[in-house]
Amino acid sequence: MKKIIYIVGVLLFLVLISLAISSSLNNFEKVQEDEILIIPINGIISNSGGGNIFESVTVTSDKINSLIKKAEENKNIKAVIFEINSPGGTVLASKEIADAVKKLDKPKVALIRDVGASGAYWIASSADKIVADELSITGSIGVISSYLEFSELMGEYGIKYERLVSGEYKDAGSPYRELTSAERSLIQSKIDKIDQIFLSQVKESRNLTNTARIKTGEFFLGIEAKELGLVDYLGDKETAIEVAKELSNTKEAKLVEFKERKSIFDVLSKINAESFYYLGRGIGASLYFENKDNNLKINAI
Repeated sequence: MKKIIYIVGVLLFLVLISLAISSSLNNFEKVQEDEILIIPINGIISNSGGGNIFESVTVTSDKINSLIKKAEENKNIKAVIFEINSPGGTVLASKEIADAVKKLDKPKVALIRDVGASGAYWIASSADKIVADELSITGSIGVISSYLEFSELMGEYGIKYERLVSGEYKDAGSPYRELTSAERSLIQSKIDKIDQIFLSQVKESRNLTNTARIKTGEFFLGIEAKELGLVDYLGDKETAIEVAKELSNTKEAKLVEFKERKSIFDVLSKINAESFYYLGRGIGASLYFENKDNNLKINAI
């Protein structure tokens, strides 16, 4: 009998928590008065939900652009704040969001928290104004493409790569052989073209006349970024809210923040999974820092 009471009590507790969580989540589609919408852009930017259940901090261009479209259609949303905490992501996904932000016909403010670099800065630069803390990390305007190459290791074990291709560049970048000079030049030319588009859009959006320093790929603290014209204000979330109110001329507007609805079971499973993940990550960290030769990077901006 005590066991049944205990189980019922636990279930009731979970239901109450679930209701509390659900009631705290705002649904901006039901906005009935002047509001300023906050759209978070957290984690790696991609076209589709990548990662795994343990490392799920990603944001997709489809999801963000869907929110931007809904914000555009809702006449009660007077301004949008993009709250950014991202190191960047894939080239196309970053550009898709940046283009959607630029097309949004409402006042928009980018708020850079810990980091808004590379592709995330591309997105921020498409807003009307950018707010960052003086210690935020931003900039890193550039493109990276790299891969691991195993040809020497394969040779040590007598493994040979048999190359059968229909065109000279079909397997350019294969990890099983070295790049030829022609392939290296070709890939570098593509990287340079992407970088030119990235830099030109930032230059246009931010009305910059001198890009000599920012085109090096250097990252900047917020205080440096302001001196370079990469951000407009040094401040926090309250600063971004005040800027959005001023741009939209809605001093009494309330805030509404998009948050995904999750059931209590989603929350509990995430907590349970993360407890094991961080245990393993703590153990793995002691091994990782011994591996000084690992130079794996992701093709991204």
